[in-house]
Amino acid sequence: MLPLAADEDVDGKIIRGLRRRLPDIDLVLVLEAGLGGNPDPVVLEWAAKEGRVFITQDENTLVGYAWDRVRAGLPMPGVIVRGNGVTIRRAIDDLLIIAGCGAAEDFKDQVRFLPI
Repeated sequence: MLPLAADEDVDGKIIRGLRRRLPDIDLVLVLEAGLGGNPDPVVLEWAAKEGRVFITQDENTLVGYAWDRVRAGLPMPGVIVRGNGVTIRRAIDDLLIIAGCGAAEDFKDQVRFLPI
């Protein structure tokens, strides 16, 4: 199973839906890791150290910091962005497929927008 991390901006309905439909999902929330309120570069560094693909809804700033890491040659296991037009149901369905079937190398140094 692909290790995931979720930003504190991810809709709680998505998190609950993922955990309800796939109870053994390898998903850690930024808040659960004690990193709530930290700047984007800090949480991206944590996700990289943990080898977790990072889920966010922050299209404005986090994506830029992710690309900064790639350009700097820093580890970046990947970012998945739920854009405003993606429904909660669609986000849950897509993330379940990613968690169950995705491989780390599919997301390394990538920023991908749902739907994938």
